[in-house]
Amino acid sequence: MFRTLSLSALALGAAMSPALAQTEIQWWHAMGGELGQKLEAIVADYNATQTDYKVVPSFKGTYAETMTAAIAAFRAKEQPAIVQVFEVGTGTMMAAKGAVYPVYQLMADMAEPFDPSAFLPAVVGYYTDTAGNMLSMPFNSSTPILYYNKDVFEKAGLDRNTPPKTWEEVEAFSRQIMASGAAKCGFTTGWISWVQLENFSAWHNQPIGTLENGFGGLETELTVNGPVQVRHWENLARWQKEGLFQYGGPVGGNDAPPKFYTQECAIYMNSSASRAGVIANAKDFEVGYGMLPHYADIAPQNSIIGGATLWVLQGRPEAEYKAVADFFTYLSSAEVQAKWHQETGYLPITQAAWDLSKSQGYYDANPGADVSIRQMTLNAPTANSKGLRFGSYVQIRGIIDEEFQALLAGQKDAQTALNDLVARGNVLIREFEAANK
Repeated sequence: MFRTLSLSALALGAAMSPALAQTEIQWWHAMGGELGQKLEAIVADYNATQTDYKVVPSFKGTYAETMTAAIAAFRAKEQPAIVQVFEVGTGTMMAAKGAVYPVYQLMADMAEPFDPSAFLPAVVGYYTDTAGNMLSMPFNSSTPILYYNKDVFEKAGLDRNTPPKTWEEVEAFSRQIMASGAAKCGFTTGWISWVQLENFSAWHNQPIGTLENGFGGLETELTVNGPVQVRHWENLARWQKEGLFQYGGPVGGNDAPPKFYTQECAIYMNSSASRAGVIANAKDFEVGYGMLPHYADIAPQNSIIGGATLWVLQGRPEAEYKAVADFFTYLSSAEVQAKWHQETGYLPITQAAWDLSKSQGYYDANPGADVSIRQMTLNAPTANSKGLRFGSYVQIRGIIDEEFQALLAGQKDAQTALNDLVARGNVLIREFEAANK
């Protein structure tokens, strides 16, 4: 009888052991709404593939709020294993010595296969150190593109299949649209900082800062007050005054999407990852896609990425890092990344995901879905167009919004607003340099 009970207990223990031995890891992220649901679906699928590990995703608010929460948690020794950090937080994370477990080191330590060359160069270059080592795991990378209302274009007498290619055409098309009564406004935009200054500069091959936009060292300085940027902000202010352009608000420009969805504005510039939201909300008209406009006298270069990567934080048990490495391998697989790319509009971060999407006929069935990739890879990146890496850049983006609002309010001209932006931003960069040397 004792032997029978013992065997039964052993059998019960064996049946329960996978659950008892399961390693749980926390992933703090900044994706709400539809994107958050798709992220949680990826995690659920991963958790269902094996019984050793369990990833627990937690939404922590905006990108800035998520990064701030992770820093506070690290100081309190309550940090998650993984935190999603937006691209402009890269400089801050790199400077957080002792807080970050670099991905290249993690994958090597955990003996997990990892090939950085499998990732698209335009993506991986943003998140590597000067030796070419990947510091964080690319996940959701995007770039801004142009969306337009094909039905409004046709009503205005424009070709519904031809988006504006230059800023001169954006102005001319907007005037024709408004004069015809097809829409009340020509265009709007999300993210003034990201779309109409950072990407605008890279797209026109203009420096954002010295030392290769900050990639070359902490001694960098902002240089976004050049003649091309001044010309553009002058035009934006004039177009706003004339009603051709409607400002979408600070930070992400959350007032911009409804202006497009309700057909108030015919053209909308925002992240390629807005594609899922645009398709879901533009039920009454057909959406067209185009590359960002450029000024006719300046050839377009390439746009730069936004979005975020996954940073691994130090101070967790080793078993959790084994789980993180396994999850990262799953997350970067061609099948997972192709599905994520196709469902959201984020870039396929690996060549294999791009190739798989092509072989599946995704781009043939969804015209315009490859605009972001073609725009990112239009030309080989230059020192001006490979991205940016400045300390305290989250705060600097706040300054960009403040100076743009002062411009629109008529308190400053474009040159003064951009000069003040550069001066104020450089103070923060100097403070960051002093604190992290």
